[in-house]
Amino acid sequence: MSKRIDVNNLNIYYGDFLAVEDVTVSIEPKSVTALIGPSGCGKSTFLRSLNRMHEVIPGAYCKGEVIIDGQNLYGKGVDPVAVRRQVGMVFQRPNPFPTMSIRDNVLAGVKLNNRRINKADADELVERSLTGANLWNEVKDRLDKPGSGLSGGQQQRLCIARTIAVKPDVVLMDEPCSALDPISTLAVEDLIEELKRDYTIVIVTHNMQQAARVSDRTGFFNIQGTGKPGKLVEFDDTQKIFNNPAERATEDYISGRFG
Repeated sequence: MSKRIDVNNLNIYYGDFLAVEDVTVSIEPKSVTALIGPSGCGKSTFLRSLNRMHEVIPGAYCKGEVIIDGQNLYGKGVDPVAVRRQVGMVFQRPNPFPTMSIRDNVLAGVKLNNRRINKADADELVERSLTGANLWNEVKDRLDKPGSGLSGGQQQRLCIARTIAVKPDVVLMDEPCSALDPISTLAVEDLIEELKRDYTIVIVTHNMQQAARVSDRTGFFNIQGTGKPGKLVEFDDTQKIFNNPAERATEDYISGRFG
């Protein structure tokens, strides 16, 4: 189920502006890869290019390859909607659909994809997805209540349940804990650890300790200056990036000298 991602010579544009330059990297299946770096260095832009969310912005496009399971996501005739089914996304702020019940939030992606599903299968999928997001025991008695009534940390786990309900191969997370308190952050980090048994996970985080705690491998993005493109400076096992980085810029960022 979980898939390897091979990125080759990826350049990401906003109109004429080159935002991220020439990324080549391989992301292992059933692992957590963290992307770190200062604000504006292109890490979230790169993350969104992995499921073609980037081009939702008018004038935005990519050149290069993102290959999952032998298929280039940017190849001719590839349907971006199908890509986003295969590669799910969890955003910075929890975004459950406020008017929908907890149950309907979990099923939203499935219904959006026009998959017909009977009640018994739907019940099973809701329980399995909420269990997978470590949320079932907290919400099983109020599935028909609005998702917006949950705490911030619960809402974020509900969004993760919604993402895994469509059975993606890859789960992308864009600073999933930045809006959460420490206890909720811990719950999401524990969940990431469990999810990597089944999914390839890529997470953007500003929190160094979080990257060190949850990820197997880490990529450090940096930018030479305003108006210059972001670049992937270094990519390696997380222990090595944090304890013995190859690049001076990586060491400076991790030790807090800039960023």
